[in-house]
Amino acid sequence: GWFRLPELMGKRTVFRQYRPAARTVALAGNFHDWTPNPMVRLQEGVWELALPLPPGEYLYKFVVDGDWQADPNNLHLVDDGLGGFNSQLLVPS
Repeated sequence: GWFRLPELMGKRTVFRQYRPAARTVALAGNFHDWTPNPMVRLQEGVWELALPLPPGEYLYKFVVDGDWQADPNNLHLVDDGLGGFNSQLLVPS
């Protein structure tokens, strides 16, 4: 099983997803007014995006081929008010 939580690398938070069958993967969250940011496909179905996020609490989802989904690797979920969940991330200071 491929399992990756967002991780702090220097001053950037790196988001990764293993979605080998996806044509497009984007990241959306309250850090960019929920505007999807395209992720880059690396090798063998791994998608990645690094963002400079200041310390704080964030909510996010992945947009996989147009389908908005909570991060399946993150068990910290918050009701999104629309019948689903947002993933929660805390960037430490």
